[in-house]
Amino acid sequence: MDKVVASTADAVADISDGSVLAVGGFGLCGVPIALIDALLAQGARNLTTISNNCGVDDQALGVLLYAGRITRTISSFVGGNKELARLYLSGELEVELTPQGTLAERLRAGGVGIPAFYTPTGVGTMVAEGGIPIRYDAEGNVVQTSEPKEVRVFDGEQYVLETALTADFGLVRAEVGDRQGNLRFHESARNFNPLAGMAAAITIAEVERLVEPGELRPEDVHLPGIFVDRVVVVGPEGKNIEKRTTRPRPAGSAPAAAGTESTEENR
Repeated sequence: MDKVVASTADAVADISDGSVLAVGGFGLCGVPIALIDALLAQGARNLTTISNNCGVDDQALGVLLYAGRITRTISSFVGGNKELARLYLSGELEVELTPQGTLAERLRAGGVGIPAFYTPTGVGTMVAEGGIPIRYDAEGNVVQTSEPKEVRVFDGEQYVLETALTADFGLVRAEVGDRQGNLRFHESARNFNPLAGMAAAITIAEVERLVEPGELRPEDVHLPGIFVDRVVVVGPEGKNIEKRTTRPRPAGSAPAAAGTESTEENR
């Protein structure tokens, strides 16, 4: 089955108002920027996003935040986005904070059909006991908090029950994909991408390079095509550096080769 679509606009055309999106990426690494930009142009509103971080200011999912398209997010790290903080504290955005590893496992569980699981992460904290602010009102008062979760003892240790996450659509970015939807991600850009793709009813992949079926070795496939519904070729463009970090060079030393000064790069 050939799953390639002609454009990013075609790929996201049926994402409707109120949809739940699982989005791959970590910071700006491995983020499906082209699909997000196409969704911004498409106009869907009242979206719920499941992602490690909900964009970086006005980049990645941040463009949807600035446009007022996201009303709820389930995320692990939100400290790098000033607009998210403003929307959250002014009552315009619901935020469900989830430990990073737990978020990954909740997506994986949703992808393989496991409804819930126990983890030691969060035991003895507000993650398990409840009370984390989810929503504020316009005056800055907390009007909704997280609920307490079940805690059980296994072999003398306490574990908290976490539920699986699923989504209507998954947006992912891969280095290589074939026409049947098999995907390979580049090094750390794999991050949350396979998990977001597994957890969604319809998964859309933007790929830098398209190959024919059989060119990807089975052992190199990180997300099998059974999880992927649409593939759109976007090329290698659209990668931005989130944070540029440099170190002082000794006097008289030669400049570093292009790209080596960055410690965090979208691959």
